[in-house]
Amino acid sequence: MTKAALTIVLASPRGFCAGVDRAIHIVERAIELYGAPVYVRHEIVHNRFVVETLKAKGAIFVDELDEVPDGVPVVFSAHGVPKTVPAEAEKRGLIYLDATCPLVTKVHREAEMHHALGRQIVMIGHAGHPEVIGTLGQVPEGAMLLVENTAQAENVRVSDPQRLAFITQTTLSVDEASAVIAVLRRRFPNVVGPRKEDICYATTNRQAAVKVMAPHCDAMMVIGAPNSSNSRRLVEVAVRAGCPRSVLVQRAEDVDWGLVAGVGRLGITAGASAPELLVLEVIAAARARFDVTIEEVKVTDETLSFKLPLQLAGG
Repeated sequence: MTKAALTIVLASPRGFCAGVDRAIHIVERAIELYGAPVYVRHEIVHNRFVVETLKAKGAIFVDELDEVPDGVPVVFSAHGVPKTVPAEAEKRGLIYLDATCPLVTKVHREAEMHHALGRQIVMIGHAGHPEVIGTLGQVPEGAMLLVENTAQAENVRVSDPQRLAFITQTTLSVDEASAVIAVLRRRFPNVVGPRKEDICYATTNRQAAVKVMAPHCDAMMVIGAPNSSNSRRLVEVAVRAGCPRSVLVQRAEDVDWGLVAGVGRLGITAGASAPELLVLEVIAAARARFDVTIEEVKVTDETLSFKLPLQLAGG
């Protein structure tokens, strides 16, 4: 039986960003250096496949430090942690490695600077996300207000509009964050923002590729985890950019191939915490069902990399 033709439009860049790559290497290198087990507070990155792979190598994932026994190393996830976490680790004398993405750390330093200058801070982000919890925890309770959308930005009450700053979560939709920032700037003309936007380069680049692709695709597949903010934003961006048939899938075994029935052009991208292996797996599954042609849409080249912590350098 002849297979139906399917053109897969592949986004570039896609998948792992420099911060995710660094965080995974920190866990792997810590296991090499200290031996298993190495404890990791929270999912190192939001991807089940990555977490299960690291578990098989000797990582143990926990929710809080009180689950970490004395005398073993612990790694903090790429999303960042409140200041109370390293303080507790030091109090207990634990060896700890901070895998916080350097671009998240940049936002933490901005928050500290604004607080030191006496400014109240508005953080644009999603309540309950680990990155937001970590950033809120860089300053005393009450020093930062969380705003999730334009409606909240219209209604947020601040102490002094003349002493106000904003920061953002690094994995937001660029367009939605811009809309919230526009409301804050209209209401508080003297609000101080970051010199360079907080939304990370990888989030911006992946969304840019999707915006180019989506109007020319019959359906879009974003490979990533349901708890991955940047992956979920990619689905939203694809829908807004003109491809309503856009879905998030974790890996090939989760794909509903009914979605692809009658589709001529299928766009595929991957969130910043999804390994390329999962993309190749989905393409292989598509080839088993369709006569596949691959096109690539490249919006930029990514060359950024981040160094490992000093404790793990060398070797």
